[in-house]
Amino acid sequence: MRILLINPPHPSIGSRIPREQLPPLGLLSVGGPLLDAGHEVRLLDAEFGPLSIAEIVRQAVDFAPEALLLGHSGSTSGHPVVAELTRELRKALPAAWIVYGGVFPTYHWRDVLEQEPQVDVIVRGEGEETAPRLIAALQSGAPLEAIPGLAFRQGGRPYATPSAPVIRDLDANRIGWELIDHARYSYWGGLRAVVVQFSRGCPHPCNYCGQRGFWTRWRHRDPVKLAAEIARLHREHGVVVFNFADENPTASPRHWRAFLEALIAENVTVKLVGSTRADDIVRDAEILHLYKQAGVERWLMGMESYDEVTLKKIRKGGSTTKDRLAIQLLRRHGILSMATWVVGFDEETDRDYLRGLRQLLAYDPDQIQLLYATPHRWTPFYRMEAERRVIQTDVRRWDYKHQVLATRHMPPWRVLLWVKSIELIMQLRPRALARVLFMRDPEIRRAHRWYYRMGRRVWPHEILGFLFREPRTAEGPTVAEFWGPPQDAEEESMLPRPAASPSLCTIEPLPAADRRETVPAR
Repeated sequence: MRILLINPPHPSIGSRIPREQLPPLGLLSVGGPLLDAGHEVRLLDAEFGPLSIAEIVRQAVDFAPEALLLGHSGSTSGHPVVAELTRELRKALPAAWIVYGGVFPTYHWRDVLEQEPQVDVIVRGEGEETAPRLIAALQSGAPLEAIPGLAFRQGGRPYATPSAPVIRDLDANRIGWELIDHARYSYWGGLRAVVVQFSRGCPHPCNYCGQRGFWTRWRHRDPVKLAAEIARLHREHGVVVFNFADENPTASPRHWRAFLEALIAENVTVKLVGSTRADDIVRDAEILHLYKQAGVERWLMGMESYDEVTLKKIRKGGSTTKDRLAIQLLRRHGILSMATWVVGFDEETDRDYLRGLRQLLAYDPDQIQLLYATPHRWTPFYRMEAERRVIQTDVRRWDYKHQVLATRHMPPWRVLLWVKSIELIMQLRPRALARVLFMRDPEIRRAHRWYYRMGRRVWPHEILGFLFREPRTAEGPTVAEFWGPPQDAEEESMLPRPAASPSLCTIEPLPAADRRETVPAR
């Protein structure tokens, strides 16, 4: 079958860096198994440009696919673009199957199938095993009911098969690297780059995380195989920067150390950037020299809040003491630290923001990232925030970089003023500027300066967007009215282990009279 994978353009400034672009790992991970199944597969990465809807449709028509597979890592905020794009694709390619995957459609499959009639099938959860089974069934006309991890229409109503089991062996399905031209992708200041994963999921119970339940359980790749893949991409394609998409790659100290040692043994000069928990950095204090030897250049740590009460509320499980120590340990080993701080977990006051600034100054991270609390319907945090008011009803702005929830004590403009002031103070304080100008390690100094160049573009862009491009509502709906009832009972998108008889049940069974169609109705 002729299959076109489409990476739609994303509206968020955070996903588009001038003259730099990272490849869509999720689509490449699905593309590899489809290629190995004998299909003709092409990737259309519409982030380049970004391409207009009309241009995407034109290129899709030129390829004449039998199936279109779409997904985006910025899943919730990217959904409006996917909806608009698929409507136009349906007009231009009426006979092609339209398949949609990712975090947002995995949980909002009922809404998508009710509101977007042009979408034929939704892949729920991981796609590497489900997508080839789906394509084989579409080719042969076999019923889709027997395939776990799908949602489609039966009798005109949304219908879901049982959840698919998690993929236990993450090395069983290869990434379709041949679908991209590596020369087009760069990061970290023009260096050739890709996205990789050592692990999926996270063993920690943070109740606001929209990714933990999607992956269902923490699993990891073979450390030696991943190290060999990184070395091959470096030697054969000149890839230098490897951006880890993991939520928590260091969860298993034994396997993470095995990966670091295997990559060091490959004797390649690469740069690794990613994220982890401050607790794990403190735990690994004795092996941080291996981090540096392997090429770790920056580690983002989700600290989320300076307040111990808030950390307990969101079940973060960290502590301010370990957060500070982790930053000190990374600096001692010549590794950049980025601290994230999330505002909006509670309805803060001016005093709270001032205390947060003082705490960040005490932490003294190399870089910071301020984000806004964004409730997702499938997380326990959503239920806690269900009665708060929504001030941003444009779903394209639900990307953690825009304030979407009202706060009783402060108007949105004052929240923005605090956020932008904290960013400015943290990055222009004398100690931070001294590191940018006089850091001894030339590579770390270069990374510092790249980060500041990006900040000079993003900081004013977000202010201008708030003032002129992003209208808000003063009397918006509650979170529950805007998105619907909580779905935290469905938080785990896949089965932890294979089901005994997946065809015997469904999430939402239909009356017998409606069970007539065995393939999605157009």
